[in-house]
Amino acid sequence: MKRLAAYTAYIEEHLQKVRVPKKPDLLYDPFRYSLTIGGKRIRPMLTLLSAEMFGIDREKALPQALSVEVFHNFTLIHDDIMDEAPLRRNKVTIHEKWNTNIGILSGDAMLIEAFKLLSDIDPAQLPEALALFNQTAIEVCKGQQFDMDFEAREDVSVHEYIEMIRLKTSVLLGSALRLGAIVAGASEEDKQAVYLFGQHIGIAFQIQDDILDLYADPEKFGKQIGGDIIANKKTLLYLIAVNKASKNQYAILRRLRDVEDLEMKIARTRELFDHLKVREACQAHMEGHFEMAKQALEHVSVPKEKKEILVGLAEFLMKREN
Repeated sequence: MKRLAAYTAYIEEHLQKVRVPKKPDLLYDPFRYSLTIGGKRIRPMLTLLSAEMFGIDREKALPQALSVEVFHNFTLIHDDIMDEAPLRRNKVTIHEKWNTNIGILSGDAMLIEAFKLLSDIDPAQLPEALALFNQTAIEVCKGQQFDMDFEAREDVSVHEYIEMIRLKTSVLLGSALRLGAIVAGASEEDKQAVYLFGQHIGIAFQIQDDILDLYADPEKFGKQIGGDIIANKKTLLYLIAVNKASKNQYAILRRLRDVEDLEMKIARTRELFDHLKVREACQAHMEGHFEMAKQALEHVSVPKEKKEILVGLAEFLMKREN
């Protein structure tokens, strides 16, 4: 979509204008690197689109949009460290390019910069914006902790998993939209409706990410294919497989978690998922949250044509290949 591409270019232009000090190099070079390795810039785009939908120019919400993206990149740095991920957007991750300690500290600096950008707002709106940002930040931490807790549990339910990704991933999309609505002075009902829209899109987005982790084209995905299987992550794919598996199939799934030949581990797990039609079940969950997102957006009290670009963006995300 050309219009969405224009928003991405606009965000990229202004991200490069974020004032990052030069010294010390090992604190700020990873910061700069994180902001220059690309990405879809969906979260800041949502802030700008929300603000415009409620009738103000996007420039007024630009600092808040940038704050969301800087915060998001901070979480990715720490997430990659915890997952020991070698690649992010087809580029070497920060802890691999430098080291873990540098990644942690540079990420912390990004978090502080995110709050600075957020605070460039009408003083009357600052308390609400800060409260939302603080709530979102702690919810993201809770989601990450639940994700790590699940590694040691064999009784994780699909419901628990959906709640974990709501916290870890989707609240930030909802908050990005709500921030735009705050800057635009929208009603509480409208702010809550766009927040719910963002949450359901975020859940659908993460389910799609789970699917792509195993089924994406490696050239387009930008991350290691089968990384979740290698890390023994209890993704929605895995949890649905557990629910659908026979006693013998479950035993095979459990044995595969200890296989050291990674190519075989990925291939055999995928074969079992295919047999159990796990991908199709995950897509049904994804489509269900997409429908709930659209229902939430219907409650926003602006003309339908002003919502079309958000619906278009959501549809684009559901069809993405990376």
